[in-house]
Amino acid sequence: MIVWLNGTHGAGKTTTSVLVQRLIPGSRVFDAEKVGETLMDIRPGLPATDNFQHWPPWRQLVVETARSVLDYTGGTLVMPMTVLVERYWREISTGLARHAIPVRHFVIHADQDTLRRRIEGEHPVPSPFRLRYLEPYAEAARTWLHSEAEVVDTTHLTPAQAALRIAEAVKG
Repeated sequence: MIVWLNGTHGAGKTTTSVLVQRLIPGSRVFDAEKVGETLMDIRPGLPATDNFQHWPPWRQLVVETARSVLDYTGGTLVMPMTVLVERYWREISTGLARHAIPVRHFVIHADQDTLRRRIEGEHPVPSPFRLRYLEPYAEAARTWLHSEAEVVDTTHLTPAQAALRIAEAVKG
C-alpha cells in the first residue's frame, strides 16, 4: 500500500511522513522528489522546465520505483509529494492501480495565512519557490484535489496530531 501525503510546499508533508512511518508497522518513507533530483542530474540536461514533474519520465519512474520497492520489501510506502496538476496525479494513480497497488491519498492542508506564516518562519529568508505554489495549491484544492483525497486540516494541529489521524485512518 501507498500512503500519499499531498499538499503544497511547506505544509508539513515531510515532517508528517516520518511520524506516520513510525506509527505504521512495516512502512518506509519514499520521497519521490529524489526521483526528480536524479533526473535533474542528467547531462546534458533534459528540456528546460521550472518543475521536474513536467517531465513524463518523472511520473513514470515514480510509479515504477514505488512498485519495485514494494515488490522487494512489501509493507507500506509513505510518500510525501506535492502533486497539484490533476493530469499528473491521474497518470501516477492509474499507473499504481495497474500494478494493483492500493493508495490512500491524503492532503496536508492549512489555510493560506497559516501556510504563508509557516513558510516565512522556517528560514531567515522565505522560500520564493514555496511561496510561488500557494495559489496553485489553492486552485487545485478548489477544483479537484480536495475531492480526490482525504483532507487533514493542520491549521490547528501539530505534525504529530496529523500523523496520528492519518495512521488511524489507514489502520482503521
